[in-house]
Amino acid sequence: QVQLVESGGGLVQPGGSLRLSCVASGSIFSINVMGWYRQAPGKQRELVAVFTSDGSTNYLDSVKGRFTISRDNPKKTVFLQMMSLKPEDTAVYYCYAEIIDYDTYDGRIKEPGDYWGQGTQVTVSS
Repeated sequence: QVQLVESGGGLVQPGGSLRLSCVASGSIFSINVMGWYRQAPGKQRELVAVFTSDGSTNYLDSVKGRFTISRDNPKKTVFLQMMSLKPEDTAVYYCYAEIIDYDTYDGRIKEPGDYWGQGTQVTVSS
């Protein structure tokens, strides 16, 4: 079983900062893609920042220059440093990863699968 567990959300004033963390655990063979999405009330889930399969990064236009994605590969962890937060950044932030896992019984490598964390609330308000 593969799990993604986020932490670091909370309430922050406009202009403030938060750092989100996401740790992947379980029978992981490799991680192809890992990053962050968010979903605000009444809106569709959108990509915020991600490490692609070739190691490059993509960012939502509205967060460029304010958010930075980073990772610790040995710890299977991805971070999202959010600065100069705005009320419109308020959303539930979800960790996402495309992971190749293996069968713990026979070691068989499986097909890549999409995994999501449980989400962490980020609220930007005075």
